[in-house]
Amino acid sequence: MPPIAIQPLYTATATSHGGRNGRVRSDNGTIDMALTMPKALGGPEAPGSTNPEQLFAAGYSACFEGALRLVAGQMKKQIKDAHITAKATIGKTPTGGFGLAVALHGKIEGVSQAEADELMHAAHKVCPYSLATQGNIEVKLSSEVA
Repeated sequence: MPPIAIQPLYTATATSHGGRNGRVRSDNGTIDMALTMPKALGGPEAPGSTNPEQLFAAGYSACFEGALRLVAGQMKKQIKDAHITAKATIGKTPTGGFGLAVALHGKIEGVSQAEADELMHAAHKVCPYSLATQGNIEVKLSSEVA
């Protein structure tokens, strides 16, 4: 499948130095964090630091919640509140490299369980992160009603 052509609206810029045991900083300085390898990957996991998987999970969960709220409005579903938890997992591939998997869990207030499931699947079809990862990594969806 060829890449989706876009009309640029905004470009985020961040620079890292030192890889998984370095530092990452956004161009406006809002993100300026130390990176350390998680203990599960053999690293020191220093207090106050983050890692690429946490940053990816944060971005994906925020983007996905925005998509969920968008599709809820389009579908005329009155949600009272929503929370999206993204779990980004890194692991070994069968070929000896590394790959990612994501689990997205929605906690949605004001709808039935069937509607919550429907909203999660609809959001997965429009969220830019979901579209970018489609066919590249496993993404599991789950939901609960509050």
